[in-house]
Amino acid sequence: MTAPTPRRALLAIALAVAGASAVPIGGRASAAPGRVPAPAPEAGAPTVDNRFWYAYDHWTAGTHRGTTAIGGARPGLEIATPAGRTVYADPHTGRSATWEYAAWTSPVHRSTVPATEIIASWNARTPTGTWIQVELRGTYTDGTRTPWYVMARWASGDADIRRTSVDGQGDGRSAVWTDSLSLDARAAAGGLRLRDWQLRLTLHRRPGATAGPTVWLAGAMASHVPDRRTVTASTPSGRAHELKVPRYSQEVHAGRYPQYDNGGEAWCSPTSSQMVVEYWGARPDPAALAWVDRRYRDPQVCHAARSTYDAAYKGCGNWPFNAAYAATYPGLAGVVTRLTSLADLETLVRAGIPVITSQSFLKEELPGAGYGTAGHLMTVIGFTAAGDVVVNDPNSADNAKVRRVYPRRQWENVWLRTKRLNSAGKTASGSGGVCYLYVPVRPDAARTAALRAVGVL
Repeated sequence: MTAPTPRRALLAIALAVAGASAVPIGGRASAAPGRVPAPAPEAGAPTVDNRFWYAYDHWTAGTHRGTTAIGGARPGLEIATPAGRTVYADPHTGRSATWEYAAWTSPVHRSTVPATEIIASWNARTPTGTWIQVELRGTYTDGTRTPWYVMARWASGDADIRRTSVDGQGDGRSAVWTDSLSLDARAAAGGLRLRDWQLRLTLHRRPGATAGPTVWLAGAMASHVPDRRTVTASTPSGRAHELKVPRYSQEVHAGRYPQYDNGGEAWCSPTSSQMVVEYWGARPDPAALAWVDRRYRDPQVCHAARSTYDAAYKGCGNWPFNAAYAATYPGLAGVVTRLTSLADLETLVRAGIPVITSQSFLKEELPGAGYGTAGHLMTVIGFTAAGDVVVNDPNSADNAKVRRVYPRRQWENVWLRTKRLNSAGKTASGSGGVCYLYVPVRPDAARTAALRAVGVL
């Protein structure tokens, strides 16, 4: 099969076509731009299925090759006895090194949704001299399997390996688009789906080391969102509610550290992530910020950009990399999922959970934005009594201007649709409700109920 075009290139093409109304603010469109329409699920059928492993009994399940489950305050997966050694040649540094490894393969998860797309999430601690590889394999509805696809080679830092997705993976019926396993257009149009899936986690450490990485959470969101240019309007709750989330502008960082996605103008995703991390009371240690120029304000945003950078994608907008970054802070967990309505989003916000959302739109499609974009992340922090959406939009001139109120109907549509027209009149993709959820490892009763209500727990 011809290797799929890297998603960053697809985004660049989309931005170029969109013309002057689209600004490069750091997000990107959905996983498989240009896919042809696939049959919609039956009316009332679920479109999103989540499955995450994080409890001690979760980690004792599956198949262990040198790994072991650990208990305690935050159960996880660690290396017990290495299964072997391997040499990894890092394509982004040119360096090769030998690593001990151990691996865990999850049980097969039968999705409630015959899926056209699967996005993995993981939360892990990777001390210096360690890293993890995350792989995903699906079973098609005809009973055959995909290959084991590498979804990430990941570490929280960048001293040992470069954090990276892997381009060019596919079997003619499915392919990996940076962080998403997506069915090929023709296969999806013909009714093929992904029936079930499983993960394989490979933990690496320096030979002879006694400590290795710890994985606290791993899993995926499977979905089949019907192709749609508009969505049914939801009914607002009629209750105003707004969370006090720190406000950071990506534009404050324009031109800084261009080695990370050409600088701050493209940092909508890590800027949004940092806002929510700090909402939960977490911040990087001063030592982690020592590399940032002391003249720069909000150095933690620079740190977030560096900590989410994907060396293959050449950007900071890899969805699971952002969730994994949030979970490096003690007591926080992060996943990528889809919500199916603005009512679901209201349920979370009323429970005290801000939500980072992915959307794309022309300038005239979202009144008050003042820009258009082929992909952008912002943080929903509340709703007015009329149901309009209160957000922290990092694409703002400075921190003081980050809070915005967008009209409910227009905002809902640009977030939940999967198809749209760009300024050239060409069909382009929408995210179909993609969002990041960052929550405490032990959420209180109200937040637990909200997460269950939207299908995440």
